[in-house]
Amino acid sequence: QVQLVESGGGLVQAGGSLRLSCAASGRTFGGYAMTWFRQAPGKEREFVAAISWSGVRTDYADSVKGRFTISRDNAKSTVYLQMNSLEPEDTAVYYCAAESSGTIYYTPSRYDYWGQGTQVTVSS
Repeated sequence: QVQLVESGGGLVQAGGSLRLSCAASGRTFGGYAMTWFRQAPGKEREFVAAISWSGVRTDYADSVKGRFTISRDNAKSTVYLQMNSLEPEDTAVYYCAAESSGTIYYTPSRYDYWGQGTQVTVSS
């Protein structure tokens, strides 16, 4: 079992920045692919960014490329999402998810473990 706890969400004005953290505990963190998803009210959960277990490979949704950066520190069992140039359309609950085979998937159903989510609200 892996437990995930997100933090760092909040209210920010458009153009501002936030850094989300996802701390993992339980089984070995290093072998897991880690992904951030988000879900806005009335919408489906969508892929935001992912990072391979080694950190070598990263992938981003087109809507966040150039603005968001995902990273991980396996020694601290933590994955981060640095969000810059935030837009009102980024408002959502952000979730981190872990995939035990180390493979990056874009579909939420492929993920084994989820955090409880952290709210990000961007005002215009």
